[in-house]
Amino acid sequence: MKHNNIAKIKIKNLRLRTYIGIKQDEIQNKQDVIINVTIHYSADNATNSDNMDDALNYRSITKRIIALVENNKFHLLEKLTNDILDIACEHSWVEFAEVEVDKPHALRFADSVSLSLSRTID
Repeated sequence: MKHNNIAKIKIKNLRLRTYIGIKQDEIQNKQDVIINVTIHYSADNATNSDNMDDALNYRSITKRIIALVENNKFHLLEKLTNDILDIACEHSWVEFAEVEVDKPHALRFADSVSLSLSRTID
């Protein structure tokens, strides 16, 4: 019997600091962002082989996201979120990815403001 095992990798609450925003204090001071990434891919090879080469390497994906976020400046959550989504979708095995970026304390009476983007790869 042929299976089609779809793996869902979830990188939860990756807490980083970056320059995000357009106000003067946002341009001059790094702020906390909380990143959540979900990646779907076909895991048939990995579930059958138990070999790392047949699995998506979430550690290397996370390292690339950290480098992107910490080494760049962003005006908009949309741009930051899209650039992270590009990294999440890089591998040819990826079928779907979603990224949510939270900006804590962005609004006075709210815990955070977040933006989500998702992409389906055909």
